[in-house]
Amino acid sequence: MKKIRLGFAPTRRSIFSAPAAVEYANLTRKRLTEMGVDFVDIDDIADDGLLHDEKDRLLIEEKFRREGIDGLFFPHGNFGTEFEVARLAKAMNVPVLLWGPRDECPDENGIRLRDSQCGLFATGKVLRRFRVPFTYLTNCNLEDAAFEEGIFRFLAVCSVVKTFRKIRILQIGPRPNEFWSTMCNEGELLERFNIQLAPIPLPELTEAMKKAKEEGKEVAETVAYCRAHFEIKVNDEQLENVAALKVAMRHLADKYGCNAGAIQCWNALQGEIGIMPCAANALLNEEGFPVVCETDIHGAVTALMVEAADLEDRRSFFADWTVRHPFNDNGELLQHCGPWPESCASCKPAIGYPLAFDHPGAVEAEAKKGLLTIARFDGDAGEYSLLLGNAKGVDGPYTKGTYLWIEVENWPRLEAKIVEGPYIHHCVGIHADVVPVLYEACKYIGVKPDLYDDIEQQVIDRIHGI
Repeated sequence: MKKIRLGFAPTRRSIFSAPAAVEYANLTRKRLTEMGVDFVDIDDIADDGLLHDEKDRLLIEEKFRREGIDGLFFPHGNFGTEFEVARLAKAMNVPVLLWGPRDECPDENGIRLRDSQCGLFATGKVLRRFRVPFTYLTNCNLEDAAFEEGIFRFLAVCSVVKTFRKIRILQIGPRPNEFWSTMCNEGELLERFNIQLAPIPLPELTEAMKKAKEEGKEVAETVAYCRAHFEIKVNDEQLENVAALKVAMRHLADKYGCNAGAIQCWNALQGEIGIMPCAANALLNEEGFPVVCETDIHGAVTALMVEAADLEDRRSFFADWTVRHPFNDNGELLQHCGPWPESCASCKPAIGYPLAFDHPGAVEAEAKKGLLTIARFDGDAGEYSLLLGNAKGVDGPYTKGTYLWIEVENWPRLEAKIVEGPYIHHCVGIHADVVPVLYEACKYIGVKPDLYDDIEQQVIDRIHGI
């Protein structure tokens, strides 16, 4: 599971029971520890281990910065000090989770000890005044399933935001001339989102391949890996080129500090190295370094977001929306020449030839069925959104490349969204339901969530733990 670090800052207000607030803060600490959550505490700063004092807040902020937290968790042990919560949240600029435990019955004298829920109402208002986005987990008990699910969902949101704010993409070559659909605004991506590109020309790639072959060891290890994990339908020289390409892209990514790649992939590359890059892309995708086709920068952004949303660390796959299912009106074929990671396959994949090209070096396999999330980050005219929703794998005819027939709730509605935009024929899928995570993450990164099914309230309810 991906490690995300929370800043744990339980809060109280003086007019309510301080001992009750301390008790619930300690119970919350214990529950997070049982769940294996990595959190930075404030019990070494505040005497009672609670946030309610300005001097303490400044020291807490300093500690959280030093410890590199990825999100803030503000349990309201009683009503809470809403302005201290807001000040700390504003200063840290990370995702914020609000939650408070269910209040017990008033005592025999009618006295209420905590009023945690009422404090959440106040804190939410003050955070809005501060223009701080936040996530709310419904008022529930520590033992409730909603608490555990909500915490892990929030950790996944933090993972997406953390990844999105540090995107640097290795751009190998310009987009293919025919692919006007994959053009992007590099300056705008940098200015709006700090998404950075590291462009390199194809000769730099081929030179890195040559060096990898000369050094030999990593290429030989990759060839051996391929022979163990794939059915090989190409000759030895072609397989060596696949391995050398994989090693070269990995070295270039490390050289330029990139966490994803986008490669031109056709046709100039084939003239230089004699293979398609698909299988090399698949190998890197399996290692958790997404590489997408046709220099689709927005596709690489999508892959990073989708994988960050899945704390279980499953691999995503980059696909074309291609043709409607011949017998299922809500079915569609997701397919690409062969860049999908082997862990997505339902059988032992092969390294062979793609559908539309004469050069070898593409993976062939049908993907596993099951529940999926499908997503696409894209934009027009300065407005960016994330198309997302669920699908399930279904039976369908054999086709070349890496492929999966899927079924959605209403294909014509989804088709209209893709055609009318701002999306294109590319998407990213993952064998997990991360729709609520991606939806919630959008509020922190300035991207509009765009659900292709009419399920917005259901998604919001899941985020809240309802």
